[in-house]
This record gives sequence, structure tokens and C-alpha cells, in this order.
Amino acid sequence: MKNSEALTRLKTAEGHLRGIQRMLEEDAYCIDVIRQIQAVQSALNKVSTIVLDNHLNSCVITAIRGEDPQERERVLKEVADIFDAATKV
Repeated sequence: MKNSEALTRLKTAEGHLRGIQRMLEEDAYCIDVIRQIQAVQSALNKVSTIVLDNHLNSCVITAIRGEDPQERERVLKEVADIFDAATKV
């Protein structure tokens, strides 16, 4: 199940975050800390992709196949909004 994959990745990211905290407490080399932060960000991006894929293949498909045009518009707007938020710099 994709949720179990997302949970596994989140637990891994959580461990990395604890590692980053230790690195900062121990005054680790800044570039090493930044590399670990980037690894956590990458892991979270992958989790986001997994959750979005699950949403598209369940909730969105259900809404598109449904009879309620407002519900179709709502879920499509949600996807557009989340994409917009993700691409803001």
C-alpha cells in the first residue's frame, strides 16, 4: 500500500531530523548539516508525491466519475491550488 511506503519514508526522515539536531548540538560542519537538510527535504517531497498520487487515483477519480459537477470542480481546484503552492518560490 502506498500509505505504508509514505509512512516508512516519514519515519526515515524523522530519524534524519534527529540526526540534524545532534549535528547542530555538536557543531558539525555547516555544509554537512545542509546536505542532511536537503536529504530530508527530498524525502518529504517524495512523501508528498506518494500522497498526491494516491489522492489522484482515489478521491479525484471518484469525483470525476461522480454525478456532482461542483464536487468535480472542487477536487480539480484543490489539485491546482496544491500545485500552485508547491511551485511558489
